[in-house]
Amino acid sequence: MIEPPMIEALSEAERAEALDGLPDWDYDEARDAISRSFTFPDFVEAFGFMTRVALLAEKADHHPEWSNVWNRVDILLTTHDAGGLSSRDIELAEAIEELID
Repeated sequence: MIEPPMIEALSEAERAEALDGLPDWDYDEARDAISRSFTFPDFVEAFGFMTRVALLAEKADHHPEWSNVWNRVDILLTTHDAGGLSSRDIELAEAIEELID
């Protein structure tokens, strides 16, 4: 069986550059992760957003930690296999941003 390529955590410089492009995301140093809260007019809009994100995440085979309470969706991205923030997190965050722009 062929092993998938190893995903590595971003270097400090790579992380800083990536975060510059995601100004609405917060960096969690303790978890080496990024997070963002999204607020919608109601539960249906929030759930629809989650469905669109779920499709992106499944296609990327990279799944967020998230929660939903009525009209709010909280998303945290980190790559457990890499032990922290990786390019996969940045790519998914950028794709999520495109959903709301």
